[in-house]
Amino acid sequence: MSVPDRRAQLFRMEEARRHTQRQFDMIDRQIMRQMTAIIPQLKLQRIGHRRRNPADARALLERYRLKLAAITLQRQHEIDALSRKLARQDAAIKALRARLPPNLIRA
Repeated sequence: MSVPDRRAQLFRMEEARRHTQRQFDMIDRQIMRQMTAIIPQLKLQRIGHRRRNPADARALLERYRLKLAAITLQRQHEIDALSRKLARQDAAIKALRARLPPNLIRA
């Protein structure tokens, strides 16, 4: 394969990796959007009488973590698949860059 063909292939591979990363980021944004919508429902809950005992922030944080884990678990198969795909793409790009002359590789 000629150098221009390898450079074109490298460009296509890098573009495919950027697309995969955008998909991964989109899932992350969707999870964060869901969590943002859930936060008002979690509310700080007071223990005992409202004036004597302050709200329990630890309980709020625990409820938040449980909800986040549940939502993330629903999307875990997509997250895992995209993570594996990104790893494969990174390895392929690294291998192709190793075959190109150093002065023709753009950062």
